[in-house]
Amino acid sequence: MRFFVKLKAVVIILERYGLSKIVSKIVALFRELGLKGMLSKLRHAFVKLVIKDVTIDALYNARTEKYISSLPGIKEDICFSIIMPIYNADLSLLQEAIDSIQEQSYSNWQICLADDKSSDEKIKPYLESLTDSSTRIDLVFRDRNGHISAASNSCLELAKGEYIVLMDQDDLLHKDALLAAAHHIRLKPSASLLYSDEDKIDNKQRFFQPHFKTSFNPDLFFSQNYISHIGIYRRELIEQIGGFREGYEGAQDFDLALRVIKCARWEDIIHIPYVLYHWRALPGSTALLAGEKKYSVEAGRKALLSYFENDVRVDHVENSLLPNTYKVNWNISGNPLVDIIIPTRDNKILLKQCIDSVILKTRYDNYQITIVDNASEKLETKTYLDEISKLKNIRILLYEEPFNFSAINNFAVNQSDADFVLLLNNDTQVITENWLDEMLALGQRDFCGCVGAKLLFGDNTLQHAGVILGLLGVANHSHLGFKDSDPGYFGRLTIRQNVSAVTGACLLVKRSIYNEVGGLDDTNLAVAFNDIDF
Repeated sequence: MRFFVKLKAVVIILERYGLSKIVSKIVALFRELGLKGMLSKLRHAFVKLVIKDVTIDALYNARTEKYISSLPGIKEDICFSIIMPIYNADLSLLQEAIDSIQEQSYSNWQICLADDKSSDEKIKPYLESLTDSSTRIDLVFRDRNGHISAASNSCLELAKGEYIVLMDQDDLLHKDALLAAAHHIRLKPSASLLYSDEDKIDNKQRFFQPHFKTSFNPDLFFSQNYISHIGIYRRELIEQIGGFREGYEGAQDFDLALRVIKCARWEDIIHIPYVLYHWRALPGSTALLAGEKKYSVEAGRKALLSYFENDVRVDHVENSLLPNTYKVNWNISGNPLVDIIIPTRDNKILLKQCIDSVILKTRYDNYQITIVDNASEKLETKTYLDEISKLKNIRILLYEEPFNFSAINNFAVNQSDADFVLLLNNDTQVITENWLDEMLALGQRDFCGCVGAKLLFGDNTLQHAGVILGLLGVANHSHLGFKDSDPGYFGRLTIRQNVSAVTGACLLVKRSIYNEVGGLDDTNLAVAFNDIDF
């Protein structure tokens, strides 16, 4: 399977860029980097194209089909109402969208259409022909154009199903989308909101840019509407919050999801990890270019401001680096003490760089530095430690046992009375003055365990932006080696997110939580993976 996927990628790359252009690029890379450098660069570029740009649907579609074929027979007692506001639709694309619903393998569905007073005279007779041919299609013609939120509410008035499915007038559902949704509702009958992975489809019916999502990820969702398509909502919750709100057009789905999430339990938000929705990428659409509808950016920020209204933990919401992404700025409650714990052994130059950067570039002032000296031998190191021990917020602890990263940190935390501890490697340097403010504000929240930071190597390539379990057998860093300027997978290097683990090179945690879980495992994980385990 992998061989044929790679072969298909090669064919598509040749079609897209042309042989002569590719050969010229290879020659230029060889002259600049030599054989080894050229091969490394080409491999990176190939992987990036496969993941981000090239139509490689064979692998993930095969995975989806394998999953669907494994589903047991499902009793079709859950009704889905697919709501689709219509305005001057391309009739051929609308027909494809309707067909993708009518061809569902799960048959208990209803289509709710609301025409928002289209000016195209062909729309009305076409829509009327749909209701003539099917008793499961309900239709209303609005008497004025009210835009997408109002039109969506008109669709909701027609809905009879237990769950509402949001769908655009030119997109496509996977043929087993509703079957998969019904299966996950069976597994979790209290499900309030379900969402799937998605991809895009161009005007030549080619699938591209699959978006593989996480399970519910609050910080990621507060940064971007990654839930998006396919969104499936329990109808009673939508009715409870009053449906769509006018004035949020362009981010009406984001606003709806935020308000549903606010009144739902997070454990009832379900991710279906398969591509079940194909988002039509057309000129002028946000599927093709996120910045096409600039008004949607402000509408999204407005939705977040509404979500956090009267929440004293949040200071303000600002636009982030990419279109339709945001940064929620959390307040620090009180003035908690942070103990920055730095294990070290000799190597004065590295340690001094680290300490100097903390002292000179840390805006938050209620911190102390605990340096754990693991039996340094060099005179220059001992002299330096003696000098800085005289500073009021620095203390030196001696640890004379063999190196054990876990034991060294546990030793220091056991002698700390700070509210928070921050594990910090001695080869790190602070580069932004608000680093500790940001980490502390996030770490104070009830749903937060550890907080990590984006870390860069000296050449401004990525060392750490969160850890993913399973990579290279156990766990590894996401986006390792990417340039700092690279936005990452769907912008993930520019926004906050919740991850499986963070590196102990820079890790903030409540001291009470550190103690509650027993600290780092100093018996089995003395050197590596102790932070992942923690």
